[in-house]
Amino acid sequence: MIRTGILALLISFSGILNAQYFDNDITVAAELLDQYLPDLKDKRVGIVANQTSMIQDQHLVDRLLKEGIDIKLVFAPEHGFRGTADAGERVSNQKDKKTGIRIVSLYGKNKKPKQEDMDSVDVILFDIQDVGVRFYTYISTMHYVMQACAKWNKKIIVLDRPNPNGHYVDGPVLNPKLKSFVGMHPVPIVHGMTICEYAQMINGEGWLGDTLKADLKVIKMKNYNHKKFYRLPIPPSPNLRTMSSIYLYPSICLFESTNISLGRGTDKPFQVLGHPNFPNGNYEFTPKPGFGSKKPKLKNQLCKGYDLTQYGYQFARSRKKVTLFWLLEFYRETKLGKDFFKKTGFFNKLLGVYGIQQEIMAGKTEEEIRSKWTAGLEKFKIKRKKYLLYEDFE
Repeated sequence: MIRTGILALLISFSGILNAQYFDNDITVAAELLDQYLPDLKDKRVGIVANQTSMIQDQHLVDRLLKEGIDIKLVFAPEHGFRGTADAGERVSNQKDKKTGIRIVSLYGKNKKPKQEDMDSVDVILFDIQDVGVRFYTYISTMHYVMQACAKWNKKIIVLDRPNPNGHYVDGPVLNPKLKSFVGMHPVPIVHGMTICEYAQMINGEGWLGDTLKADLKVIKMKNYNHKKFYRLPIPPSPNLRTMSSIYLYPSICLFESTNISLGRGTDKPFQVLGHPNFPNGNYEFTPKPGFGSKKPKLKNQLCKGYDLTQYGYQFARSRKKVTLFWLLEFYRETKLGKDFFKKTGFFNKLLGVYGIQQEIMAGKTEEEIRSKWTAGLEKFKIKRKKYLLYEDFE
């Protein structure tokens, strides 16, 4: 039944990739220079930025240098300052070739700003495009930067950008016992907040620890609300290259913790699913090393499965749910048994709770599994309302 439904949807909507509507009247906070330049004048400035930190066609760092701002260093998150590193790849400290500014990596062994780096600045500016998913690590980097600012008495200014998955909230709320860099806070997989709203929640809920609270200033966008859809002008990371992949990401990323390929090493990462043992589907691909995936899962093996690109464009956005039926089908049909999931416990960390892996193996339905996280999700939705800066989706 599931297989038939998926194939029917994909076939019915083949070739219709651009019918969806995107709002183009949103002004991101980085463009509102008058609202934060006064806080940077005559200050030593540190910036948390990457390739998405753009003011139209100019990088934020380049624009601020033209404005005479004294930028002492750039903190780089996962994937690096220019966004070219693989997921999980170590990002090293270096100098930016264009500006000569020192770049300090906040990924790999050093995820937290060090005191000597914080001592060299008076204020931190944070401007990174997020995708609104708990295990996307830019919010974890923001947590540690806010924590460092609170600890060493530095102001932090967060510039807001649209959340492409900000039109719904879903998934289990993280069990604190599973806290890690891919899940630091008790929020669901899709939290439905912009980066500034999320920063306010981190501060307001006391998640920085040791009674710390950051001197936080948020700069809002113009013309944004949670009902609007925004086409990201720049891929937020090497393997999220399309809006389809971004809409699919909350569900597809769960396959990272399995031995199923989600398209790394192809031209459709986070848009296709496959495995040599999978008997269903109408799509084949062979993962090969390349940009964004130097060592792809199932390298050089012919994988059979689904191309979900059009589902991502047409349905993932409107369904407003973390989807489990692909996970359930691949577990059932590949007959990998205990070898379906990696043995690292990573599935629990991504999903954020214990027990669901066992329920999948026991043949539970998606509805039965979803019922386990409903109560926690409803409580989170109430808490979330306190920190919203924009009209909500409901």
